[in-house]
Parts: sequence; C-alpha cells; structure tokens
Amino acid sequence: MHLYIHIPFCRQACHYCDFHFSTNLSRKSALVDALCAEIVLQKVYLPTNVLKTIYLGGGTPSLLTEPELQQLFDTINRHFTLAAGPDGEPAEITLEANPDDLTPEKLTMLRRYVNRLSIGIQTFDEATLRWMNRAHTATEAETCVRLARQAGFDNLSVDLIYGIPNRAASLWTIDLQMMLALDVPHLSAYALTIEPDTAFGRWEKTGKLPPADENLAAEQFEELTRALQSGGYEHYEISNFARPGHYARHNTAYWQRRPYLGIGPSAHSYNGHSRQYNIASNARYIADIGRGVLPATVEELSTADQVNEYLLTGLRTQWGCSLSELDELVGARFTHVRDRELAELYAAGWLLQAGDRLQLTEAGKLFADRVAATLFVE
Repeated sequence: MHLYIHIPFCRQACHYCDFHFSTNLSRKSALVDALCAEIVLQKVYLPTNVLKTIYLGGGTPSLLTEPELQQLFDTINRHFTLAAGPDGEPAEITLEANPDDLTPEKLTMLRRYVNRLSIGIQTFDEATLRWMNRAHTATEAETCVRLARQAGFDNLSVDLIYGIPNRAASLWTIDLQMMLALDVPHLSAYALTIEPDTAFGRWEKTGKLPPADENLAAEQFEELTRALQSGGYEHYEISNFARPGHYARHNTAYWQRRPYLGIGPSAHSYNGHSRQYNIASNARYIADIGRGVLPATVEELSTADQVNEYLLTGLRTQWGCSLSELDELVGARFTHVRDRELAELYAAGWLLQAGDRLQLTEAGKLFADRVAATLFVE
C-alpha cells in the first residue's frame, strides 16, 4: 500500500503551475494538524495498514519545519507499519524539494525523516528560471545535489522541463549535459504545458506567449531519450529515467494500479474499485476536517473506467499492459474486442505485442495518450 501527502504551500507561484497551492503560509501549522487528523479519519481506507512507500508532494514540502515533519511521521507511525522493499531495503520515503530550501542544515534534518529527494530544478539556465518565476538560482540548482549527497542522500531525482518557447534550443542540450554531469540516479522530464489558469495561460491568451510548440517538444523529447539512454539510464516510463535499481517505487505503484491513499487538499486516493478526490481549498479542508468530515468526492469506477485508466497509465511504462489483466477487466478477449484498432496501431509502428504484453514502440512513445485513447472501451 502507498501513502501520498499533499503539502499545498509555495514561496511564490511558478508561471506554469496549476497544482493546488497557496503562497500564504500563515495557516501551515493548522494545515499540518488537519493532515494528521485526516490520516486518522482515513486509516482504514486501504486494504491493509502496511505501507511500502510514502510520498510528500506539493506544493513545496521542503517548506515544512522539523516539528511539522515530526508531527506527521508520529501520526503515520501510530496508524501504519512501514514495510521493507523487495530486496530488503527500507520503505521508500520521498519528499519533493526546491533547491533554495536545501541548505546543509535543512538537508541534515530532512535525512532523519526521508530517504529520497525529488528536486525541482526544471532548468540550469538563470534567465529561464527568472522567466518561469522559480524561487531558486542556477547556482543553487547545481550545488543542491552536491549538498544532498553530503547529507547522506544517495537516492535522488531531479525534474527538468523541455519544450520551452522563446529560448535557444541549445539550452535544452546544456540542461541535459548538466544533469548527466551531476550523475543523479533518477530524472523526471516533462514537456511544458500551458494551462489556462496560470500566468503562462493568461500570457498566451493575450498573445504575450506563443502556444506550446509540439514539434519542438517532440524534437527535444527525442534528444532527451538519446542522451539518457546513452548515459546508461533506463527509460522506464514516458517521463522518467533511472539508473538500474532506482525506479521511483511510489510512482510505479500508480502506473500499475496499486491502491494508494492521498491525504491533504486536492489529493486523490484509489482503492481498486473507486477514486476519491479531496476538495482543493485549504480553508474548507481545514474546517471540514476539524468537524470530523472528510471533504472528498467518491467516484465508483466502471469496468470501462478501470480498463481505460490502466491503458492510459500502463502503456506509458516499459512494462506496458498485461493482456491477461485486460481480459479479466473486460470479461472477454481484449484482442478480439479491439482487434481493428490494434491492427491499425501495429501497422502504424506505434504499438507491439510481446508475449502477454502490449507495449509502445520508440516511435509510439511520442503518441502515448493517442494510442491509449484509440484502445479505450465504452
């Protein structure tokens, strides 16, 4: 089982981000109290109380103080048991962090609670960081990895963004070179998407920013895969690359339809047959939890929902989707139900069948969502 905790606070709003967060930190302590209360309310949501992974996302979880982290983990440990990994390694406990928070003192403190850091670097270019309204500098982007290693973090991931308009294409090449030089064991790389309710979305609407260039993103994605695979990384999910043995266990559980509990405003949960969505409002979340009410909407998943979600997430991974699992969900031979669509995707060179698995080809990785949608059932 897996636990996600959403920390909905940031020092400032990045121009591309549409996640739920607040830059008003005055209610951070009250929110942590509410998170702990929700853990108690939801302690029986999962089939068992044994956790294989914990993930603190956001927002910016590295804004939490030691007393706040201590409070959260004391509550978790009272109601859940942490399980060792498949090779006896400790449970994976990840915290998302911004480079500007990662001082030597902060890192030493964090290491007492978590064993994996996911660092939101996004780019090593100073001008692009300022344009995106990131809080850290290019120097901090470089030094935070070295400082994290000195503090005992061997399990590190960094985030990068590609497909950024209005900047020299060579800057993406430099970002990749910098990332490879840092030799971190895991990378998550995402194409810039321009969401309507963001600064970039408003700029696009007024003509201040051109629309996202899909051709640029495709070219830089191909450069990304070549560089990382040449550097010894395994491309195990569309946006994720890892050294052997350093896959993100928590995110892999999402892609493989494992149950997880999401705590906090806007957090999602999945128990195998339904999804649960918490309200995306800090004030209402705190108020409802304070009254012992879970501010969540529950969606019972139909057979089609479960099949389509599995296709959408599973095909993004190197393991693809199990045909026997699809057969079980559909209640019929999936290859018969979608024979025409499968034939078209095989002919296009985007999909292949390897034994019991449907997997994207290298060319198909550029069209992952389109391939999945073609196979959706009603």
